[in-house]
Amino acid sequence: MLSAAVLALSLAGCGGSSESAPSDGAAQGALGATSNAGSEGAGGATNASESDDPLGGETSGPAYSAPAAVEEPTVAEAPKDEPQCAIDASCASKGYVSAAAVNSARLKLQVSSGDMSYNYDLPSDGTPIVAPLNMGNGDYEIRIMQNTQGNNYVEIAAESVSVALDSEFEPYLRPNQFCNYRNDSQAVAKARELAAGATNQGDVVRAVYSYIVQNVTYDTQKAKELADATGYVPNPDETLATEKGICFDYASLAAAMLRSLGIPCQIVTGYVSPDNIYHAWNMVYIDGSWSCLGYNIGPNAWTRMDLTFAASDGGTSEIGDGTDYTDRYVY
Repeated sequence: MLSAAVLALSLAGCGGSSESAPSDGAAQGALGATSNAGSEGAGGATNASESDDPLGGETSGPAYSAPAAVEEPTVAEAPKDEPQCAIDASCASKGYVSAAAVNSARLKLQVSSGDMSYNYDLPSDGTPIVAPLNMGNGDYEIRIMQNTQGNNYVEIAAESVSVALDSEFEPYLRPNQFCNYRNDSQAVAKARELAAGATNQGDVVRAVYSYIVQNVTYDTQKAKELADATGYVPNPDETLATEKGICFDYASLAAAMLRSLGIPCQIVTGYVSPDNIYHAWNMVYIDGSWSCLGYNIGPNAWTRMDLTFAASDGGTSEIGDGTDYTDRYVY
């Protein structure tokens, strides 16, 4: 039996702080840098306000062509009766698993490998969710956990999975619970429109980055309302339609757009200086580059993009100052 303290993992609004959060001690910037970033989040750069033309700069890379279509995930078949559970690990090599359950109690999906665990709210009405296998190759335990009372959960279904990813990028090229999109999503349609004239992957990143920075406004009221909440799940199409959102919305929209265009993109949550504010940003990996007035996305390295900070020009206290970042979870 596990307590909710172990199972609580969902990001709420930007702006929550943690006095005990560690710091990596490096000055690192809002957009990204050329140095190897990895999951620890290295790299520094200036924000987009240094450029008079966010669409400018130099790009490079091999000739680009967009994927013909989004490869939508295979999801667990929704159970018909209560209590029933389903776990589908048939696409583990592609970097994800799916689960669904019908139950009268609150449920969690737990994905574990080694000493690391990720936990997701699992709808109790049979709606399936997709979770990334984001801890590399190796042995995973997939568990469905049922709330018994208070903050206690008990395992009601489990499956062991030995994962050998087709490539290290697989989890970051596909939809998941926090980056949910389909072929008919508006975010996918807009991404294809933005990338229509791209000649390389640097062009693609520049177009998506610039569009979001120029068109999505930071939603301070929403951040305040969600500051102490858990279980928030971003919706890329909603963010695109309303043209506003919190940090998790920015990161989810950017990831949906770039992944749908074949660009590996992580959603990272963690802490940012000066007050260890809980925040979300992206890491992107391209075969090519984009350089523009003080920031640089270099080839073949994970590079940070903090679109929330760039869009707000560092003007809101809910997102920190765009320097020191401490990674916590990667989706």
